[in-house]
Amino acid sequence: MAVSESPITVPRLQQMKREGKKSAGIVAWDYQTALIAERAGADFLVVGDSVGVNLLGHNSPLEVTLEEILIFCKAVRRGIKRALLICDIPFGPLQEGVDRVLKAAVRLVKEGGADMVKLDAAAEFPEAVTALTRAGIPVFAQFGLTPQTAMRYGIPYSLQNAPGAQATAEMTAKLVEEAKHLEAAGAAMLDFTNSGPVVGPAVVEAVGIPVIGGFGGGPWLDGRVRLAQTAAGSAAKWIDAKADTYANTAKLTLEAFTALIADVRAGRQIKG
Repeated sequence: MAVSESPITVPRLQQMKREGKKSAGIVAWDYQTALIAERAGADFLVVGDSVGVNLLGHNSPLEVTLEEILIFCKAVRRGIKRALLICDIPFGPLQEGVDRVLKAAVRLVKEGGADMVKLDAAAEFPEAVTALTRAGIPVFAQFGLTPQTAMRYGIPYSLQNAPGAQATAEMTAKLVEEAKHLEAAGAAMLDFTNSGPVVGPAVVEAVGIPVIGGFGGGPWLDGRVRLAQTAAGSAAKWIDAKADTYANTAKLTLEAFTALIADVRAGRQIKG
């Protein structure tokens, strides 16, 4: 199917929700992956703080700095013309106050080329969502079931492979209320973590902005976003993984490198 050349904008993603059309995003961190995602027709690309663990080898996403995020944001920006670019504000500026998070967001937009910024734990900081929106910076606001919030709702986080299956009426009402508050604060889209098939549809119905899901999401949301490494099976863990994904390029890469090394050691001409 041909991919439209018209640039994706925030209003267009919101219109897709109203029309019942699903939006699709890819978490990407480099120029080449951005080129491929753009050609495939992704509506938006996210430069997430997951780059720290998955690409830089950090022990936690909390270790990622704004300077590091900017490098990857710029790289992905160079690879896309049509898709909307969303860049994470890493841990730190949001927790340090509105002025700091606003400065970080301005840098991501001005230097990194971001069309939108993503705020993790946004439900705890609605004033930051409002401040960024007033400054003309669209916000992808993350909320939902995390180890901390699950404890508040009385749900063991280890059981949240399908968290909505354990959803109580009280929990559903609270998460719907959080979503409404974020929309009222000015959020342009919501990133609903661990939505599940009970709470997810309730939130989608309750707000007029797109509700997107990554981990723990499903077809009940307005759209999905997935790590490029997961979709392509390109991380080293996929060599031995038994889970199903769209491809397993890690195994192919291992085979290619093994063959290359064998050719070199045997004195044969290498390919490519």
